[in-house]
Amino acid sequence: MTDAESSLNVTVPFELAGRRFDQALAELFPDYSRSRLTTWIKSGAALLDGAPVAPRQILRGGETVSLIVRMEREIGAQAEDIALDIRHEDKDVLVVNKPAGLVVHPGAGNANGTLQNALLHHDPKLAEIPRGGIVHRLDKDTSGLMVVARTLRAHTSLVEQLTARAVHRQYAAIVYGSMISGGRVDAAIGRHPQDRLKQAVREDGRDAVTHYRVRERFRAMTLVECRLETGRTHQIRVHMAHVRHPLLGDSQYGGLLKLPKGASPEFVAALRAFKRQALHAERLEFAHPKSAKTIAVEAERPADMEALLAALRADARVNPT
Repeated sequence: MTDAESSLNVTVPFELAGRRFDQALAELFPDYSRSRLTTWIKSGAALLDGAPVAPRQILRGGETVSLIVRMEREIGAQAEDIALDIRHEDKDVLVVNKPAGLVVHPGAGNANGTLQNALLHHDPKLAEIPRGGIVHRLDKDTSGLMVVARTLRAHTSLVEQLTARAVHRQYAAIVYGSMISGGRVDAAIGRHPQDRLKQAVREDGRDAVTHYRVRERFRAMTLVECRLETGRTHQIRVHMAHVRHPLLGDSQYGGLLKLPKGASPEFVAALRAFKRQALHAERLEFAHPKSAKTIAVEAERPADMEALLAALRADARVNPT
């Protein structure tokens, strides 16, 4: 693994007098995360007046900071020529519309053919960004929008925005049951106690909040809009199942397909043809890492979900409630 090194030197401004060394570095070098800067301080790559100091060293102002930037290739995935549906692109960020069926990161059983492989082909410099610039994820069978950082500063900014719950993430979902109104699910999520591949609502989990509202009612099913306040693994799927309205097509949290009474053969065929959870990330809104301008991107529902909705509407016309 080859490192790319560069040396940066800056004089500590007097307005930072009284601040800790690690705090000052975070302001002087905003391209790099606090954790990365702290690692460099401890390894001797960040010097104060030519000497190593502790992260908590108090500054007086006027000192010289020398920073040796050592950037390693963060990931070992290979670039692959896989088509990307890019909905926004500039020097700092990308917003892509991920199709259902595409895995985000390489892993066991998915060494290639992932979104990360496609992104590296589109921009090889992403190999130097943590996790290839990917700051949040979608499940394999969830379609929709994801933002990708193209610079270290953008990565730091987007992670901070996600942590502060400042990124607006809105989804369209089709759930079982005829819902009367919207609501809010505030239920902590953690690893399922028996099934390691699943998540579950549990008291000792991490806080998780999902807001939802009804968009369109059908016979025994509902199209809802879900907005994430937090971003836990499988959050919408777990929360909607928790309020007894699991996602259509979600065998992991909703069980086997449930057919409405008196369903026509055509409607049954349409339901069975939908092979994934009915979930699409339709809107993404965040502050641009460099300009702070609000970036808002939308992605229409994919063809398979539109076909499913058409079948639900046709069934509702034939079988009015």
